[in-house]
Amino acid sequence: MAVDAIDTGSELVLAERAGALGVVTLNRPAAVNALNLEMVQGMHQALDVFAADDAVRAVLVRGAGERGLCAGGDVRVIYRGTIEEPAVAMEFFAAEYRLDHAIACFPKPYIPFMDGLVLGGGVGISVPGSHRIVCESTRLGMPETGIGFSPDVGGAYFLARSPGAVGRFLSLTGLQVCGADAVYAGLADAFVPASQQGALRAELEQVTCAGDVDDAVERYSLSVPDTDGRQRSAGEGTVRDTAEGAGAGRLEAARGWIDEAFSHETVEDILEALQARVEGAGEAAGQGTLEREALDAMRRNSPTGMKTALEAIERARQLSLADTYRQDYRLCGNAVLGNRRGGAHATEVETRELVRPGHDMREGIRAQIIDKDRNPRWKPATLEGVTAELVESFFAEVPGFPDLEFPE
Repeated sequence: MAVDAIDTGSELVLAERAGALGVVTLNRPAAVNALNLEMVQGMHQALDVFAADDAVRAVLVRGAGERGLCAGGDVRVIYRGTIEEPAVAMEFFAAEYRLDHAIACFPKPYIPFMDGLVLGGGVGISVPGSHRIVCESTRLGMPETGIGFSPDVGGAYFLARSPGAVGRFLSLTGLQVCGADAVYAGLADAFVPASQQGALRAELEQVTCAGDVDDAVERYSLSVPDTDGRQRSAGEGTVRDTAEGAGAGRLEAARGWIDEAFSHETVEDILEALQARVEGAGEAAGQGTLEREALDAMRRNSPTGMKTALEAIERARQLSLADTYRQDYRLCGNAVLGNRRGGAHATEVETRELVRPGHDMREGIRAQIIDKDRNPRWKPATLEGVTAELVESFFAEVPGFPDLEFPE
């Protein structure tokens, strides 16, 4: 079949038309395809071309290399913004969220192959899609509270619509989950083994309409095992044999205690309930259990990030996806600028004097990515020190950066 290359303006994003299928490949494998501004712009350009091409019936998105679709955004650029050039970080956020919004509104089937790591910004370019495919290697997560801020890229919108308190659990802990769990949480649609993805792609190259895409995905969508060994469909398609090596998900089996612990109104109460469960279980809640992993994660994560994340999810329940991206722009913008007193009404003096006083976003990126000492010094260091006023300040309009707008 003839393959036509598409110019994206970047070697880090490859695009081609293969039959009826437009294919976008993130081509930065050394960084697990982490998104920088050039990649975001290149991907958006490719999608614009495919949207306007009547010969393209669907779009497939994949990551180069063996490690994953996309490990997130390039946080070094964001770190640079917290130090000296906030406009650089804000330009990236604006471009990234506009790309994510364009994916959510894309007029043709959009099919991400969510192999390997799908973290942060990787979630942003996949979860808004129409046919979200996971496999044996999928490890999906929103790790932002572990690096000093809260889930963005529209994550709060989707997590707010996960079953029960599962979205709160994923947001506050930042834990990675497998493909089965991604399906259960409503963040993916179908499990297709990596060994079958080539065959699925070949069929997608021959489709003539959106209905053909539904049929092809259904044919290759296999069941994923529950923790008790029963088989559950990884989508709405026909249940076939269990995918070899899929691994059982843990979220559904843990749903009872997740709902009980994570439905509390405050992060303090959630942490207390989780700790009580772990202590009550004794040795049964040792290392390797989901509740122990969750407790350890929350003890490590940024107190400010967790409280902001919980508030963001609750607000997102009442927001459209577009408005959630606008909320994310405010959250990340205020995190870049630092903890400001006075919120949206801060004077120039107040803003200048209080800009970036050891803010958690900068400190979290420093500890995890820049210096890699894995010892962030959160400020405030405790949940009790994070006031309602501080949390509220993150939702104010960012000084110097008007709210994000989207094309019609």
